[in-house]
Amino acid sequence: MKFGFFDDEKKEYVITTPDTPLPWINYLGSQDFFSLISNTCGGYSFYKDAKLLRLTRYRYNNLPADSNGKYYYIKEGDVIWNPGTMPTRTPLDEYQCRHGLGYSRFHGIKNQLSADLLAFVPVDTPCEINVLTLKNQSASAKKLSLFSYVEFCLWNAVDDMTNFQRNLSIGEVEIQGSAIYHKTEYRERRNHYSFFSVNTPIDGFDTSRDEFLGVRRGNDRPLAVEQGKCTGSVASGWYPIASHQIDLVLAPGEEKELIFLLGYCENPQEEKWEAPNVIRKTTALAMQEKYHTSAQVKKAFQDLNHYWEDLLSRFFVNSQDPHVNRMANIWNQYQCMVTFNLSRSASYYESGTGRGMGFRDSCQDLLGFVHLVPERARERILDIAATQFEDGSAYHQYQPLTKKGNLDIGSGFNDDPLWLIAAASAYLKETGDFSILDEMVAFDCDTSKAQPFFQHLLRSFHYTCTHLGPHKLPLIGRADWNDCLNLNCFSSEPGEPFQTTGPSEGPVAESVFIAGMFVKYGREFQTICEKYGHTEEALQAKDAIDAMYQAVLTSGWDGDWFLRAYDATSQKIGSHECEEGQIFIEPQGFCVMAGIGVKEGLAEKALDSVKERLDTKYGIMVQQPAYTRYYLNLGEISSYPPGYKENAGIFCHNNPWISIGETMIGRGSRAFQIYKKTCPSYIENISQIHRTEPYIYSQMIAGKDAPRHGEAKNSWLTGTAAWTFVNLSQAILGIQPSYDGLCVDPCIPADFGDFTVTRRFRGAVYHLFISNPDHVEKGVKYLEIDGKQISGNLIPFEEGKKEYQVTIHMG
Repeated sequence: MKFGFFDDEKKEYVITTPDTPLPWINYLGSQDFFSLISNTCGGYSFYKDAKLLRLTRYRYNNLPADSNGKYYYIKEGDVIWNPGTMPTRTPLDEYQCRHGLGYSRFHGIKNQLSADLLAFVPVDTPCEINVLTLKNQSASAKKLSLFSYVEFCLWNAVDDMTNFQRNLSIGEVEIQGSAIYHKTEYRERRNHYSFFSVNTPIDGFDTSRDEFLGVRRGNDRPLAVEQGKCTGSVASGWYPIASHQIDLVLAPGEEKELIFLLGYCENPQEEKWEAPNVIRKTTALAMQEKYHTSAQVKKAFQDLNHYWEDLLSRFFVNSQDPHVNRMANIWNQYQCMVTFNLSRSASYYESGTGRGMGFRDSCQDLLGFVHLVPERARERILDIAATQFEDGSAYHQYQPLTKKGNLDIGSGFNDDPLWLIAAASAYLKETGDFSILDEMVAFDCDTSKAQPFFQHLLRSFHYTCTHLGPHKLPLIGRADWNDCLNLNCFSSEPGEPFQTTGPSEGPVAESVFIAGMFVKYGREFQTICEKYGHTEEALQAKDAIDAMYQAVLTSGWDGDWFLRAYDATSQKIGSHECEEGQIFIEPQGFCVMAGIGVKEGLAEKALDSVKERLDTKYGIMVQQPAYTRYYLNLGEISSYPPGYKENAGIFCHNNPWISIGETMIGRGSRAFQIYKKTCPSYIENISQIHRTEPYIYSQMIAGKDAPRHGEAKNSWLTGTAAWTFVNLSQAILGIQPSYDGLCVDPCIPADFGDFTVTRRFRGAVYHLFISNPDHVEKGVKYLEIDGKQISGNLIPFEEGKKEYQVTIHMG
């Protein structure tokens, strides 16, 4: 069952009913100002940091769900409705929501009055623009009143929803013309404020929530709207909002366009204390003037469209499969940019108040966006590295506004250091910019301890070398990629919090997954050392990598698949010897991606075991059999019901690892089959089962042991976006950046057909035509570069060359 359709030409997903299984959202913003907006106009806005600089309030776990946002109430006679249907839920004669790249459009008609709403964040200004166009489609004049509505958050989103004894006394606003200014806490400790304005004279306003809604009323039936008149309230303490009243009379066929602006402003720090209770409106007035007319807003919207056109032109495929084209050219890359901007901080499943930017998360996300914004990727890598400790370990998360490590989450996830090498190698391959290795970068944000970035990579590598267990495999620490596999934990009494084992006892739990990471990214580090002129470090790295490779073969192989780990007492995890949890997806993917067991014939065996024991019609599960009871030695993983999350759920994030592994051994049809099972476009027709957005990847899907097998959760902010794009663009389609140029090594189904790719790489445009007359799944006979035939599959990089015409002959 579908609830909409793809409009590929306009690069939009069109939702045709407000009654989607879950709120289907979009993200507005590309730099510092962001808004989340659902298909019924729910959502919220913030500047840079969703916790510390939240502009508008949102209530998670609210009933009805998704019932706070930026709303426009239209009152005509006794009928009150909204263009996106919420919050009044008045049935409309027509409804449509179009989510596009950085914007959303809403269309509603009620009683021959149409309302069209365009919402977007301009590229270069910290504000959200809402353009509302009302049109009388009837044969007689219409008299109506329009009421806008936003509810301000008191900046710190956690304090806003917890510290009521203070917050119910500090709300403060100021009204000037058609602009309502939110200046709560400005007098005390902030030099910023927000405003909500409209580009026309108003007939009334309210800034007190209780006065506008009415005491004990919800926003589904505001008292002021019912009565047809705002009260002119000025919030003092209590709950500040912004509502404009605009009375209109529309002749037959007449339309009226209104431009609303939600803006964020900062004043120079030195001005703050001159008159701390008076905001300086210079910036706000300039912003309102900048977007006052239709022509100005149209230009800003065109600039936004050009911004996305330029980004998405950097990788473009034309194949015989419309799903591949749609996902690769539009939605997958778009989601990669959203995860670049927000990591895991703010979605409809992440409240924006806790996680911030993840060390591992942001490094992985970089794999999917480095080709889009290499200069910003460079900045992100250095930001991440600055949170690292001197021994090579790292805070697991950091706050985007302060760049400080998150003390609540702390450190001890022993896969984190290696992800920094993964990000660095992706950047170096994409750009060839080895100067980043010389950049001075702090440790733990302490600039007095700054070292060249290369030292950060060296310490990341050596952290694993110096943290090995009794089987010479890497210590898992608090956890590895699977945050819920806590093998160094125990609890003496039921209900007590987990504690790590003491120094005398370890912790000694080991991870085969990290071993696979170490071999894969250790080889990247070795190459970086060689190209950077550090021969001795390269030789030392090679020895450590070879030793780890052998340790995996000796102690990490279970007979038909790779073990997952050893717990703190050296008991096997992910073995046929286990009662439950006998095989895990992670080491099968990463060990094969690292090349472990390929020449020994073990890789094919491991991947066959994945197909036999972990695969379902909706994707590959994390492990099997699911844990049916709680295991003290495993930690959080067994706390989930069977089939959900890490306990045998389908993590879309690591399904690409298996697909990439299949391409390592040349099985293109199987790799593509795995890709299709979790790809939103292919499964749009089961949206009633899948439930999350059919244009965006989710973190997980319920496994076969769950009552709701096939139901997805946690959409948008997930490493699935980056890893799936890497899988499709580099492993399946085979367009692979390398240190010396662009490699082309497709691994596709035999019937996939010929295809073309346009790829921008290091300042040049590569026009690639992949020909497969023999219908092979993998193999390149030769290349023709600008008419000249060469052997191999590397297109050597030539400094200064701006365009390449390349034919790749598979066979």
